[in-house]
Amino acid sequence: MRTSWSRRTAALTAAMATVLTTVVGVATAEPADDATELREASGRGLAANIRYTEYGVPHIKANDFAGLGYGYGFAAAKDNICVLADTYLTVAAERSRFLGPDAPGSSAYGSARTSLNSDLYFQQVNDSGVVQRSIAPQEPNGPRAEVREIIRGYVAGYNRYLRETGVRGIGDPACRGAAWVRPIAEIDVYRHFHALATLGGQGQVVDGIAAAAPPAAPSAQPAPVPADAADRVRAALGTKDMGSNAIAIGAAGTRNQRGLLLGNPHYPWQGGRRFWQSQLTVPGRLDVSGGSLLGMPLVQIGFNRDVAWSHTVATPTTFGLYQLRLASPTSYLVDGRAEQMTSRVVSVRVRNQDGSLGTVSRTLYSSRYGPMLAPVFGLPLNWTATSAYTIRDANQGNMRGLNTWFGLNQARSTREIVEVLSRTQGVPWVNTIAADQSGRALFADIQVVPHVTDELAARCNTPLGSAIFPSTGLTVLDGSRGDCAWGSDPDALLPGIFGPHRMPVLTRADYVENSNDSAWLANPHAPITGYPRIIGDIGTERDPRTRMGITAIEQQLDRGRFTRQSMQDLLFGDRSWIGEQAAADTAAMCAALPGGRAPTSAGGTVEAGRACAALSRWDRRMTTTSRGGLLFERYWLHVVQAFDGFPQVWRVPFDPADPVRTPHTLDTANPVLPTALGDAIAELAAAGIEPDAPLGRNHYVVRAGATIPVHGGHAVQGVLNMIIPTWDPARGDVDVVHGSSHMQVVSFTGGPCPDAVTLLSYSQSSDPTSAHHTDQTRLFSAGRWVRSRFCEHDIAGAPGLKVVRLRER
Repeated sequence: MRTSWSRRTAALTAAMATVLTTVVGVATAEPADDATELREASGRGLAANIRYTEYGVPHIKANDFAGLGYGYGFAAAKDNICVLADTYLTVAAERSRFLGPDAPGSSAYGSARTSLNSDLYFQQVNDSGVVQRSIAPQEPNGPRAEVREIIRGYVAGYNRYLRETGVRGIGDPACRGAAWVRPIAEIDVYRHFHALATLGGQGQVVDGIAAAAPPAAPSAQPAPVPADAADRVRAALGTKDMGSNAIAIGAAGTRNQRGLLLGNPHYPWQGGRRFWQSQLTVPGRLDVSGGSLLGMPLVQIGFNRDVAWSHTVATPTTFGLYQLRLASPTSYLVDGRAEQMTSRVVSVRVRNQDGSLGTVSRTLYSSRYGPMLAPVFGLPLNWTATSAYTIRDANQGNMRGLNTWFGLNQARSTREIVEVLSRTQGVPWVNTIAADQSGRALFADIQVVPHVTDELAARCNTPLGSAIFPSTGLTVLDGSRGDCAWGSDPDALLPGIFGPHRMPVLTRADYVENSNDSAWLANPHAPITGYPRIIGDIGTERDPRTRMGITAIEQQLDRGRFTRQSMQDLLFGDRSWIGEQAAADTAAMCAALPGGRAPTSAGGTVEAGRACAALSRWDRRMTTTSRGGLLFERYWLHVVQAFDGFPQVWRVPFDPADPVRTPHTLDTANPVLPTALGDAIAELAAAGIEPDAPLGRNHYVVRAGATIPVHGGHAVQGVLNMIIPTWDPARGDVDVVHGSSHMQVVSFTGGPCPDAVTLLSYSQSSDPTSAHHTDQTRLFSAGRWVRSRFCEHDIAGAPGLKVVRLRER
């Protein structure tokens, strides 16, 4: 039975009233951390000390894990209460009630176009009880005891902040006084993690799940397979607002012969998938520093005294489709026997235009594999008289990831990283790249992947599946055959997923890297092969960022071994791989245009002289002072848009025997190129932008009324410091959709204190009234980093150190 909002809030408020004592201490002078007092306070209830160093980074210390979560919840809410409250509004399926059914869904947790579709989707998840069932077991399939304690404390800390501030006292105008900001319960946090885990599967088809229904007048036959079906799927799956780079250098590649790590995730700058920095310490049991997605009270990308790790969005397809052969509109055949679909009437409250509340109910259906689907990805997945489609998500019910990140936080070597990944099997959709004190560099794609071998795919894919699987990894299997179910491995915790022994793992003494391509070229000197297609492709053209990363690493190794500073310079050098390959030839093509004018797709021509000069003088970088970089980026975006997949504009094609250097040599005779250049020139002219204007003049964000230039370049250019901007035809690039977010460079020294720097590009707080809303953004603009304070003497020596002592009985 569903608990109403008012009943749940009243119960939580009543529970808060039982708090006997609340003590808060704040100091700006250098404190002496009283371990005895903290230990005694922990024995009486929840207790945590939060020490804030430069740029609002909290170092949270507690005597137990509940206290650690308590401090984390309080500090995270202080910085980002509105974003967090919106998350809990979303996973509770209450957006339509407070924002209206036609308001946008939250892109942080799925593809829903409207709040109504979002609510219908999340309400059916909640009604199904999948989250409750997945947290019921003990580990390995349910959360371990320490994780449960952290989440219990997190909820208390979040609620304490809200209780002390009050909804009307919130500084951020985005939710100040909003009726949808409310206390939370532990189930909200677990639902949040489940939404993140399924983001790469069911989260991509929210609208398709919410709209699926047997048709009133079904057609007799399924639609034919489109000739461009694979292109449609690639386009749909290629619009994710996440990416990453990570580089681990081993002892053979560093000056001090110890491990060095660059972590550079490319996540949204707004919304629920923002990172937030912290250090988490329970003396003798945990001491880890890094970033985590908002509301996840564990470090997800970070380091401790012995090992550092990062993640990159991986290529395995974590879900699959099944085509059902129907026996009736709501039953289907498996091995000749009819099975009835399960149905559930899902009801959500909605705010009507006159402000009154109403209810929308919809019957949603599921098969043995998962929810039924309406057409998605541009594919003809129509529910007809004879067939229908359903989705199976390998991360459905995955709470194991919480144990994974707890284990990573405690790991002491890359070997232990592999052991944690293999034992917990909870990473939902990312690779892991790590380096340690001993100088080992690790790439591991040990994550949740459907157990679909190439043999199973060949035997069971439908014609649609056969058309799209080779190039996309997405299966459409025959749901009428029992032998087409996903397989199992003896070392897998659950049936239906690959065991760890099947997954790509590589440990090196020189380096490994990943920029969202498959495992194949984690190190080009030792290509990884032999894994199933669903995990990734082998022997195919690599993304420009992969080629830039490998080239930059090899060039640095040729010059000399890596240091922390040289790794920082590698990222913020802002080199454009495509610029280095194509700018000179493009400038020459431009100079040879008839009459000095470039054609446009609109049918006219534009004067090209100044653009030609800008391209010839451009430094092939995307720094804020680079002149001509914005012109080249707009030009190459038009080139890419003219093709499905990688642009076919090179004289020397891709060669799997030379995968980093090929393709190369721009074919300036290709008619796409001058037209793309003409369109870019016209775009800049319409926006009033000079072709040779410094990048930062028209490539920026506006925060709290101030314009902050942004360096970095679009993914299509192969710039490691990736920035995907918002293009305004009247002004240029005026905001960032996603890109470099929580960055860390960690060098191990042989001692207990890693030599590390970090940077959070969009700063700690989403609240425009906070002192930490733009401070790190300005650092990012200037190419500066923040010294990481990991050891006690570093924390105590921070200028302006502020200490908050939280106590609650």
